[in-house]
Amino acid sequence: MREFDYIILGGGCAGLSLAYELDINQKLNEKTLAIVEPRQEYKRDKTWSFWKVVPHSFEDCVKKSWNKFSIKIPSDSKIIRCDNFPYQSIDSGAFYEKINEKLSKNKNIHFFKNIAELNTKNSFIFNSVPTLSENKSNLWQHFYGIEIETNKDFFDDSIVDLMDFNCDQRNNVHFFYILPFSKKKAIIESTWLSKEDGSLKDYESQMKSYIAGLGLKEYKINFKEEGAIPLFQQVNNKENNKINIGTAGGMTRLSTGYTFLNIQEHSKYIRMNIEDIKNTKKFEIKKKYQFLDKIFLRVLKKYPEKMPNIFFDMFNVPSETVIKFLSNKSSILEDATLINKMPKWIFIKEIIN
Repeated sequence: MREFDYIILGGGCAGLSLAYELDINQKLNEKTLAIVEPRQEYKRDKTWSFWKVVPHSFEDCVKKSWNKFSIKIPSDSKIIRCDNFPYQSIDSGAFYEKINEKLSKNKNIHFFKNIAELNTKNSFIFNSVPTLSENKSNLWQHFYGIEIETNKDFFDDSIVDLMDFNCDQRNNVHFFYILPFSKKKAIIESTWLSKEDGSLKDYESQMKSYIAGLGLKEYKINFKEEGAIPLFQQVNNKENNKINIGTAGGMTRLSTGYTFLNIQEHSKYIRMNIEDIKNTKKFEIKKKYQFLDKIFLRVLKKYPEKMPNIFFDMFNVPSETVIKFLSNKSSILEDATLINKMPKWIFIKEIIN
């Protein structure tokens, strides 16, 4: 069996981001890296979107950026500008191609299908494979999206429909999400915040009903994506020779599911500390966000019927305030401004409990 200085378990977004960060900064010129990834081929399988609150290395993989987004509830709607923090969408196919092309040029980097092929005794391991709790009461963000293309102009490609709650809620939290890449092409996604419940996964009928409600009759489907993001802390056993990364390492913001930029910042932190990685302090989303997200998700569990209005009211503050909060970049004053817009009694009850 072969030995390597570093092993990355999982060659998805987190694993490849870390490998790329180490490679482009010459941290693997004299060190060897094995990436363990079972997939047979890399192809477009996801769409990662976020507000660009910090620079990242993948501007050339951005499919489109928007400076406006909308929030819609049955009784109201609003369009919000985000000029300083554009909303960006990354095509995973372009991301995989860019990184794998770069990594293939480094003779010290090798891919394997199974960790059994490696001797891990003297390696430092970066693990991106979550160990998920089997607690049935945990919340998930599960989704189904399709990219559709029309013959005629239909979409306003200057605005992301970030949350449209004009759909069946079924005693949970449900919204649709539209990323318009052009006037004729968009991803439409059905998103649920709920416990694991198979009865909510009739995605295709949800999609057909919603698209019909938009007044769109003729279109073709170019691409489909489906997934689930755990909105709970991962089982994380501390080991001297291992660091968890990605969702496994707590890089998913539990109130939103946003992960991509957190992965990039974690990768940079590891790269900066790689020479003394065994003794490096753990990188994590700030404790204040962990606490506030915990309370927020308790409220979501108990009062799902109130959540469309709560999400809508969050954006009754300056857009930069709420964007920075949702992206882990807000100040205490900005936090207070946002919290002041929330229905205080139900949140106070959850803090007390």
